[in-house]
Amino acid sequence: MKIAIVCGSFHREEVEQMLAYAEDEASSRGMVVDEIVWVPGAMEVPLALERLLTNENIAGAACLGIIEKGQTQHGLAMGQAVISSIIDLQLIHDKTVGLGIIGPGAEPEHVGPRLEPHARAAIAAIAKMR
Repeated sequence: MKIAIVCGSFHREEVEQMLAYAEDEASSRGMVVDEIVWVPGAMEVPLALERLLTNENIAGAACLGIIEKGQTQHGLAMGQAVISSIIDLQLIHDKTVGLGIIGPGAEPEHVGPRLEPHARAAIAAIAKMR
């Protein structure tokens, strides 16, 4: 099974760790990560995801990133819009999308402990829905 992963680069160091966990999880489940796309931030995830899901060779995709808590409601509003778009794309293309985005509203102390479980769960979701 070939899958794709979309990674938000705003928190690149942490997301690179998530990507390593996701690739390990995919390998342990017999999946091949065929494409990895880095985007600037969460708002660009849906467009990259749309392009990947139209590829008939891709069985599903995972989205990895972090939406931290800011001083305004921007992150919350953005996170809700992005997650809603991801759900819509999953339904439109009838392909599972594993959500490995930490947040919205993640505090710095929340990020580290969630890197591995979020990344692995995003891949597990794809495996369980096939």
